Amino acid sequence: MNYWLVVGAVKNWDTAFEHGNIWGLKKSQQHLWDTLSEGDRVLFYATQPVGGVIGHGIIRTKFRQGKPLWPEELRKHEIIWPLRFEFDVESCLPRREWNVSKIISKEIWPRAGFQLISRDIAEELINVLGENKYTIEEVKPILVRESVEEYGEASELGKSLIPTHEELQIKLMEIGKLQDYIVEKEYPFDIGRLDVVWRRVINSVPTYVFEVQIGGDIYHALSKLKHAFDLWNSHIFIIAAEKDYDKANLLLSGTFHEIEQRIKFIELSKIKELHERKKAYFNLEKELGI
Repeated sequence: MNYWLVVGAVKNWDTAFEHGNIWGLKKSQQHLWDTLSEGDRVLFYATQPVGGVIGHGIIRTKFRQGKPLWPEELRKHEIIWPLRFEFDVESCLPRREWNVSKIISKEIWPRAGFQLISRDIAEELINVLGENKYTIEEVKPILVRESVEEYGEASELGKSLIPTHEELQIKLMEIGKLQDYIVEKEYPFDIGRLDVVWRRVINSVPTYVFEVQIGGDIYHALSKLKHAFDLWNSHIFIIAAEKDYDKANLLLSGTFHEIEQRIKFIELSKIKELHERKKAYFNLEKELGI
């Protein structure tokens, strides 16, 4: 695990938090972006008039994006920081306290916009920051999507029957919603459509990608998943019958060996089990008012 100092203007930090915790690097910083890994720690440094560390978080996923996000990109109508990543906020000072409560250290050099820092220095700053919950007031775009309650159980024609492709898509979508993701089925991209995707925020690329395979062309499904991984570094899953496991493994050890260690094979019945457990947990929380 690495520790990074992320240096940016106050207005860019405001944008990053308002859009679901997204940061970006320039193409010239490709070597640094390539080094980033899920689980790395990042410290947020806001430049003047703040001039100090305001919080810290954990990197969740990396992706490339060709859509303007930050004020300078929008003003110039060009992509300045296309190498992006999402992060979870562990602790961040309330916005109104940035100027007065920011953490200053002589051990860090914030001139570089993105840099590795030592574990000892990073953990010292993290300890000084303590626990601070950062909240923002924002107007979120209206999303036309069904609530959890609007999805009923899949058609019950008999528990021994294989679920349909659409039934599995619906269950995957509801599982994603229960985990607070933005979900979409038949997601279009340049070589076709992906069965189900989950995104963390509306402006992000797919974080999780699922292909449901019931008696179809598993080669084509793996092709789409590999392309999704190449494009967005997504977490990729193939949902298929147990009898397809050996065929998938054979392809993953050969043609698709690049994603062999990244893809997850999930047997069809496991989706129903996961759906039932997630929904039961959600309903229990709702009953308890938690």
